[in-house]
Amino acid sequence: MELDLWVWAAFGVFVVAMLALDLVAFGRRGEAIPFRRALAWSAGWTALGLAFAVLLAAWQGRAPAEEYLAGFLIEKSLSIDNLFVFALIFAYFGVPAAYQRRVIFWGIVGAVVLRGVFILAGAALLDAFHVTIYVFGAFLVATGIRMARHAQVEVHPERKPALRLLGRLLPLTTRFHGDRLTVRVGSRRVATPLAAALVLVATFDVVFAVDSIPAIFAITRDTFIVYAANAFSLLGLSSLYFLLAGLMGRFRYLNQGLAAILVFVGLKMGLSDVYEVPVPLSLAVVVLVLAAAVGASLLRPLAEGERTDAGVRPGPGAPAPGAARPLPEEGGAS
Repeated sequence: MELDLWVWAAFGVFVVAMLALDLVAFGRRGEAIPFRRALAWSAGWTALGLAFAVLLAAWQGRAPAEEYLAGFLIEKSLSIDNLFVFALIFAYFGVPAAYQRRVIFWGIVGAVVLRGVFILAGAALLDAFHVTIYVFGAFLVATGIRMARHAQVEVHPERKPALRLLGRLLPLTTRFHGDRLTVRVGSRRVATPLAAALVLVATFDVVFAVDSIPAIFAITRDTFIVYAANAFSLLGLSSLYFLLAGLMGRFRYLNQGLAAILVFVGLKMGLSDVYEVPVPLSLAVVVLVLAAAVGASLLRPLAEGERTDAGVRPGPGAPAPGAARPLPEEGGAS
């Protein structure tokens, strides 16, 4: 689609307005989010994302709407993996439930901006170098195979350079100070464990963007559709997290389903010069694979002894879920 600059600007203003609405109306600072509120907001954000497909169909026709809908479902399903890692990071640092929302919100804001940059870069690469399509396709297939071979996501927060960099910029304290990211102690400012959690959430946002952006480019090359699908999938991420927080570990086959989707879109991208898979068929494959993964998980749920916190596990030597990460005492640096 060839859109005027004002359309991009208007959509950007809309996304900022929706983020502001989420910040103001979803919950007060320092408040744990009840399940019913998370359910209602998650349903509302999903309905808004689907309604945009209807608007797109009336505005630009059926084909762009189908491309958007397939991309939205792919991004929405892949975002669930983000939630697994968010839950592990919170458990690693012992972040109370009432403080988690602030980290997720600012992580979403960063992801909206970051993915916009990634989308523009990916589109430029595809336009300038056709061979990039094969690189993206091979990368997605390899990522899907790797995901299928590992039923759980293993994360090592203590090894992340971003956390060490934060420690060099600001001393890290072991104590929470409400939902504040930094606090002044004596004559200097220190970072709380909540700030460390936010840095790691942002770090993993980069990793997930590297996976998800090529996946949607396998569906469409239209940068507006790609960005709209990403934006709408991210807007509901906060409520979806609190909705699924107690259920994530029950979906035994979710990783395999996501892996199958990545392999499918990778093959679709790699074979696009030989055969262009119709968008309705892509949409049907995504829906059926997700339904099969969720249905199989409900039919054969994990036993209590098999479950870990949110279906993820820390690396060797990491604290048990719920235990605070051993950061340096106030005045020290990591």
